[in-house]
Amino acid sequence: MDSIKCSSSFLHHTKLNILFSNHTFPKSSSPNFKRLFRPISISAKARRSSEAENIAVVEKPLKSERFLVSDGLPSPFGATIRDDGVNFSVYSTNSVSATICLISLSDLRQNKVTEEIQLDPSRNRTGHVWHVFLKGDFKDMLYGYRFDGKFSPEEGHYYDSSNILLDPYAKAIISRDEFGVLGPDENCWPQMASMVPTRDEEFDWEGDMHLKLPQMDLVIYEMHVRGFTRHESSKIEFPGTYQGVAEKLDHLKELGINCIELMPCHEFNELEYYSYNTILGDHRVNFWGYSTIGFFSPMIRYASASSNNFAGRAINEFKILVKEAHKRGIEVIMDVVLNHTAEGNEKGPIFSFRGVDNSVYYMLAPKGEFYNYSGCGNTFNCNHPVVRQFIVDCLRYWVTEMHVDGFRFDLGSIMSRSSSLWDAANVYGADVEGDLLTTGTPISCPPVIDMISNDPILRGVKLIAEAWDAGGLYQVGMFPHWGIWSEWNGKFRDVVRQFIKGTDGFSGAFAECLCGSPNLYQGGRKPWNSINFICAHDGFTLADLVTYNNKNNLANGEENNDGENHNYSWNCGEEGDFASISVKRLRKRQMRNFFVSLMVSQGVPMIYMGDEYGHTKGGNNNTYCHDNYMNYFRWDKNEEAHSDFFRFCRLLIKFRDECESLGLNDFPTAKRLQWHGLAPEIPNWSETSRFVAFSLVDSVKREIYVAFNTSHLATLVSLPNRPGYRWEPFVDTSKPSPYDCITPDLPERETAMKQYRHFLDANMYPMLSYSSIILLLSPIEDP
Repeated sequence: MDSIKCSSSFLHHTKLNILFSNHTFPKSSSPNFKRLFRPISISAKARRSSEAENIAVVEKPLKSERFLVSDGLPSPFGATIRDDGVNFSVYSTNSVSATICLISLSDLRQNKVTEEIQLDPSRNRTGHVWHVFLKGDFKDMLYGYRFDGKFSPEEGHYYDSSNILLDPYAKAIISRDEFGVLGPDENCWPQMASMVPTRDEEFDWEGDMHLKLPQMDLVIYEMHVRGFTRHESSKIEFPGTYQGVAEKLDHLKELGINCIELMPCHEFNELEYYSYNTILGDHRVNFWGYSTIGFFSPMIRYASASSNNFAGRAINEFKILVKEAHKRGIEVIMDVVLNHTAEGNEKGPIFSFRGVDNSVYYMLAPKGEFYNYSGCGNTFNCNHPVVRQFIVDCLRYWVTEMHVDGFRFDLGSIMSRSSSLWDAANVYGADVEGDLLTTGTPISCPPVIDMISNDPILRGVKLIAEAWDAGGLYQVGMFPHWGIWSEWNGKFRDVVRQFIKGTDGFSGAFAECLCGSPNLYQGGRKPWNSINFICAHDGFTLADLVTYNNKNNLANGEENNDGENHNYSWNCGEEGDFASISVKRLRKRQMRNFFVSLMVSQGVPMIYMGDEYGHTKGGNNNTYCHDNYMNYFRWDKNEEAHSDFFRFCRLLIKFRDECESLGLNDFPTAKRLQWHGLAPEIPNWSETSRFVAFSLVDSVKREIYVAFNTSHLATLVSLPNRPGYRWEPFVDTSKPSPYDCITPDLPERETAMKQYRHFLDANMYPMLSYSSIILLLSPIEDP
């Protein structure tokens, strides 16, 4: 979450004054908050006193008109099918009473509760856990909780029995049916409820198992479920859904992708900051989804029929997506936002964690203020014992029940910060001399990361950290890793962008990136611990990176103040899409240069959705709020590029897969790697050098030679002499398609090869400005 997804006040890589939350909701929601979030009314029961101090005693036996009621068990948390009934269990330390609310789907639409059962603390509470066991007909039945206790924000408590709260462990959450459509009475926050599990939605996995691909072999594709197929050119029955992605997986297979990284698919409210956009004439929404409501629930409105077919449909459609991906040899990684929730700061809604146990789930200051290391109003209290167990339970669920293959942790550095009331006894069960830490202090051995890293299930999946947060903590190369965590390598992005556009002083740093960033990851880690990327969801697309010097975010409605200002982009001489033919040719060349640098680097390459055909967002580098063409994959444009840039990307990914020397398990040494300059084995690492070349011994290709000329001047390169062999061109980004990548089946291949022959016979190669080449070693045939 580099750029802002929740508030216009916080920018990527900007150290913020965020000791306490100063998050404000958009103008569309804050003045009329009660209209936007209206809890179900209480009919026969008055609101309990907010100053309740003692546990309420329920003298009457638990009764229900619809269900058989018994004590229940304190574990597992959530709603669990057991013995022809359902056990409900929820943790709440400071509440004095609890009521479970059963709500039919039809009653939810009418803002009514079907039945309430007040729990008896003498029978339905064990320690800090409320629990009850119910038998009956749960078809189309939902549930929630009311908790009572202190409403004292200065003490960190927000108990209010007028709120019906979501179970933090809810496996599916129901509210509105359709993405982007307001609820009754134009309500952005209609009442939500948790799904009661039934046996009706059992899923046939058909023997599906985790692929367990070696991480060094991955080519990751970051994508948005709705954005991938929402555009009309996708021509599918259910655009913008899990089912839509499943239908289009063959495109990714053709491209050579073997791992998709899904932007947030947990339940979120896309209408969180719903407001009219006067510039585009549509409405701003939370399109990206980095503002979670329920961590166990898939995003219901990504299903083909959402709650019309009940929540189980969304769960099964997500499983179908995973199963279909696995059939094609593609792993599925989820982007998880375990750093904050959609409840914001003290002005935000109360729909789950805050009303269940605010002081446990959020990082609070002594007077109840919310720490805001996320830049979105609150910070999840990740290293609290209860919260870290919640996190582990959640991740385990998605691995075991939903078959996902790993996780990318948004603002992952927050998980390394100490929890509220941090002390050794709180965390480890015993006091340690001098162990008292200020809330939010980074710690070297964070308990939650320790638990994840050593969990027998989670240790075997992909674990990727976005190793920074909005509070200025930047841990790229230093994230607590236990030898298994990888990181989004933001330094790779910044260095490669600057070198490819011809900035002096980056040749040495660029060479480090090509080697897998050993300056960051050598010493207990591997090249594949570096997730290499040029572009991601936040920031410029690849096409915009070579088209715009400046961001163009006016359509976001924030006067161009949001988004990253330091993009290291270059427009190739003219700003914007309307440019001369020569500038457009240079832009295509630069796109190819970036892609070559990504594919020949050690580490794990990651591509952003749409970059394979040159998707543009018109220079907007923070499109978090747009449910429109900016974020929609253009299948028509992809078809146009099929024989051009898409072909180039596909062939480069295939080449990387074929080469034994690309994607190594260890950092390359001098036995395999040689650096070159304009002359063989004489590299130039000076401040003014804009030329980097290397050769790699490869057991499949014999040897490959790669060179980058990012100068504005053409140059003639002397190649390493290999007696009995000749270098032959495979890639030259200065050539137009299809001659930018010469394959054996290329029409008129021999004619194209003859153009190089006289140079190659002299062991030389001419390189135009801003170009890169890949040469392969071929034996010289006898005349």
